[in-house]
Amino acid sequence: MSRTGLGVAPTQDALYAEIDLDLSWSERELPERVRTKHVHRLHPYLGKFIPQLVEVLLERYVPRGGRVLDPFAGSGTTLVQSLESGYDATGVDVAAFNCLLMEVKTRRYDLFALESELRDVVRRLDTLDGGCPAQGYVAEWFAPEAASELLAFRALVPEYEHADVLRVVLARAARSARLTTHFDLDFPREAQRGEYWCHKHKRYCRPVERASHFLRRYALDTLERIEEFSRVRARGREAAVVHGDAADVELGVRFDGLVTSPPYPGLIDYHEQHRYAYELLGLEDLRGLELGAGSDGTSARALARYTEGVAEVLRRGKGALRRRAPVVVVVNDRRNLYPEILERAGLELEGRLRRHVNRRTGRRAGEYYEDVLVAR
Repeated sequence: MSRTGLGVAPTQDALYAEIDLDLSWSERELPERVRTKHVHRLHPYLGKFIPQLVEVLLERYVPRGGRVLDPFAGSGTTLVQSLESGYDATGVDVAAFNCLLMEVKTRRYDLFALESELRDVVRRLDTLDGGCPAQGYVAEWFAPEAASELLAFRALVPEYEHADVLRVVLARAARSARLTTHFDLDFPREAQRGEYWCHKHKRYCRPVERASHFLRRYALDTLERIEEFSRVRARGREAAVVHGDAADVELGVRFDGLVTSPPYPGLIDYHEQHRYAYELLGLEDLRGLELGAGSDGTSARALARYTEGVAEVLRRGKGALRRRAPVVVVVNDRRNLYPEILERAGLELEGRLRRHVNRRTGRRAGEYYEDVLVAR
């Protein structure tokens, strides 16, 4: 009997025997600093697929120099990689913060002007006078001094040409400065105000009381990442960002391929994970239009709504494609929803590729796999 037949965990060679190795990477082959290169790490984002996967899929399925559509664009991985690989791209997303993040990642900049403004903001951090009194969410989730610094920084933002860049810096700093444990930045349930045993640092820690050091660090890191991306993005290629429901928006152009990774049902609340950004920046909250939100759960009714919604988005996406252009969907379809989704969308499955995933949504035990569905 084989080792696996005796209940022993299969070796990595056995695990990889049935997957597409060109779409799978080990942690050693693809460490986090590479998966989150340049603007991909302007702000943490749960559940995004990696740019190296998008790079291979574009090369395999979309004609070089074509136009790519991602109707579930999220943090903009498809758009950014398209620009780096020599494609134009359009991304649609229902979440306003996602669209802000994509705009900042994909915009072209006068780098001298951008550097001048970001360094000016950093210089002013030491003389912030304090913003308006903290109320509601900000008062609950930030220490008084951190709240004052964040609100004062927010008051400076409209003075600058690159206000959207500063809004992303503010959001990233706010995420780090919340009153939460160091090991639970992704899904904090209540504010942490006292000392606690930190599973990340293996010692007693206290929650953060200031925000200015995060604002300074992230302003300079953002500048560095935008400059890095400007050196590798292809000339003459542009990205468009559309805020809205991809089942309803009119795009007005034809695309040479659709590459996307829809939200997984019942896994992540995409508005709630960035609640601090919506509260501080006053962004439009359309969470009621999210598909597969964690709060919806995975009841039969929720899965039926998810199936119908994703099918409609893909059907509309297909209508924006040139004839015989590919639809490439990256998904973990453990509930086997996508045969019905593709059928409803009027798509015929052409290929199903399996890939091993070493990281996707943070802490995870055990092996994890995704399918790459290729349809037309």
